[in-house]
Amino acid sequence: MSNRKPYVREMTRTWWKDHPFYRFYMVREATVLPLIFFTICLLVGLGSLVKGPLAWASWLDFMANPIVVALNIVALAGSLFHAQTFFSMMPQVMPIRLGGKILDKKVVVLAQWAAVAAITLLVLVIV
Repeated sequence: MSNRKPYVREMTRTWWKDHPFYRFYMVREATVLPLIFFTICLLVGLGSLVKGPLAWASWLDFMANPIVVALNIVALAGSLFHAQTFFSMMPQVMPIRLGGKILDKKVVVLAQWAAVAAITLLVLVIV
């Protein structure tokens, strides 16, 4: 056995900041943080709805706080950014063929956004 030590490359905590691809990836993955806050707010809202009108009114007051509104806007922007990046990757990951030809990427992405718009309108009509 050799007495030589193997080379271990130094890895700093901020290694991803050195390359634009990894910076973009980390920003995309960080969009989950405001969504966690949004999800917790919704769960607390459901719990307060079950507890009664006083708890519900208290939750509504909390949700009307400007900081909470700003965080929810950040969560919406993060979710739209995440959706856009996911939709733009989808035609590369799973190409769709019709009649032996691959659909244009723009058509696939626009179809996904059309589905999002249709589902959003459906939810708005129901609610």
